[in-house]
Amino acid sequence: MSAQIIDGKAFAGTVREKVAAHVTKLKTDHNITPGLAVVLVGEDPASQVYVRSKGKQTTEVGMKSVEHKLDVETSEADLLAVIDQLNNDDSIHGILVQLPLPKHLNEDLVINSIDPSKDVDGFHISNVGMLSTGQKSMVPCTPLGCLMMLRDHHGSLSGMNAVVIGRSNIVGKPMAQLLLGDSCTVTIAHSRTKDLPEVVRRADIVVAAVGRPEMVPGDWIKEGATVIDVGINRIPAPEKGEGKHRLVGDADFATCSERAGAITPVPGGVGPMTIACLLANTLTACCRANGLEEPEGLTA
Repeated sequence: MSAQIIDGKAFAGTVREKVAAHVTKLKTDHNITPGLAVVLVGEDPASQVYVRSKGKQTTEVGMKSVEHKLDVETSEADLLAVIDQLNNDDSIHGILVQLPLPKHLNEDLVINSIDPSKDVDGFHISNVGMLSTGQKSMVPCTPLGCLMMLRDHHGSLSGMNAVVIGRSNIVGKPMAQLLLGDSCTVTIAHSRTKDLPEVVRRADIVVAAVGRPEMVPGDWIKEGATVIDVGINRIPAPEKGEGKHRLVGDADFATCSERAGAITPVPGGVGPMTIACLLANTLTACCRANGLEEPEGLTA
């Protein structure tokens, strides 16, 4: 068997088109423009690239994009003051503080200072609690993107056996909650799971989100299962030249694709969906703030 490739780049493009169409409708019918504010503290190169990409894609779908770039030495009080200002700005519907923060800042305190209704990352403790109890919440972007792709591929996920490898607050735990919400039977596995290969082999859906390059080999995968690979790992690629690297996922793509029915590649799978879902979340937050109907197909 050769697995069907789930093209996250193409799917993300479709999501952005849906968002852009809904934004146009909001402007035309209600004179409302969704606004996203990104706060970056310090000059981490990867974060800077990511923030630029977010800003570009935000404006491309017709939204208002605001960036606050703060010095690496910014105090906690000053950062919280910026967030408070954005919480009280009616033109801003989504607030995202780019992580990681410099070590002198308390990430939990900062995240939980964001108005939960504007927390488009879905990390606020209130949103975590509402997601886990099946209430309407803001949902973390990466798990939301995974869920969208799974729904698109399978239609109904009801009754499917899903294994999430990884228990992070950002991906593993919310992914499990979303799959439970779609009536899957869910197992959260991790590095200390006994007989991990056998646990994974029972799964119709495998979400690999553990952060270890090519940790999941093909012989762990049940014939015909769907593999969603969240991992993005840089490994040496001497064949490309000295000091060169390549990106790989948490699943060994070559062997997993021989047994899986469908699989996301790395790069080009889950990654592009993260920013697309950030835009979708900002649109959803805007609609909720104005008492308008939420965009169909762009929420959990």
